[in-house]
Amino acid sequence: MPALSLLRTARRSEPWSEPRLVAHVDRLAEEHPPIDLATCDFTVRRPDEVVARFAPALDYMARAELEVERNTLELGVLLPHAPDVDRYFYREVWQPQESQHGLALDELQVRLGLPPAQTDLTTLSPKIRAVGALAQVGALQDVVRMLYYLTGMTTERSALLAYHRLHDGLVDMGETAVADTIITPIRRQEPGHFAFYQLSARGLWSRLAEWQRWLVRRMRAVSFAPVAAGDDSRKADVGDMMVALGIGTPESADEFVQTVARTEAELLGAADAGLAVPPYIVRSFRECLELARQRAALA
Repeated sequence: MPALSLLRTARRSEPWSEPRLVAHVDRLAEEHPPIDLATCDFTVRRPDEVVARFAPALDYMARAELEVERNTLELGVLLPHAPDVDRYFYREVWQPQESQHGLALDELQVRLGLPPAQTDLTTLSPKIRAVGALAQVGALQDVVRMLYYLTGMTTERSALLAYHRLHDGLVDMGETAVADTIITPIRRQEPGHFAFYQLSARGLWSRLAEWQRWLVRRMRAVSFAPVAAGDDSRKADVGDMMVALGIGTPESADEFVQTVARTEAELLGAADAGLAVPPYIVRSFRECLELARQRAALA
């Protein structure tokens, strides 16, 4: 179905979708097409120094962006009754944009002499299938949708902050071609994704029953992990990326997390409890750093 026709359908069939959310997705589709790799300048003046400093960040970022192809399959299972505007967003706006981010970053690391990202684009885990089966129940579907929006917010916010640090580091090294034609276009698209999730989360949270809110909090606390970090090895990769970007101490990690999870803390009540950020997010990122430290010690 054409994009604008689908959005018109969303306006008619999804009363929960505020007009500004639909208009926002429309703008993302029209104003932020996927990055054309022909516009990327992969010139690197000091490749050895870039590899030494940023190889872990490039590899993790490329893999996380490329694996949105699998994430889109997962969303089809997790959200069997997703609103039209959600499906339009993740299938035709978010996934094409993020995939191009991954292709650009992967091409960069290959040109630097690094191996291409090792990705899993098709596997649907038993946990995903089990949650998807539960989500067939309408009231539980809303819980899963809320978890999707929360995950989207933290993922996009952390990506934006990471791209800022990567851009600034490359500029400091004099690698302006890569910074200006690859990293800047990528980070320009991330805020629009974050805004979609934030608007959606605020709207849905206001309509959830208390038992649904309780279940969201419980499921979020036991399931949270950074994106593309489903096992200890990949969590260590996140830790390596954080170190490469200057977020390698518990203190800097906590500061990073406070910025990443501000809206989640507000919505889920952590702020009301006197917490700057939900503790499970702090624990998760600290665990990534510790696993990276342990792996480095064994190398």
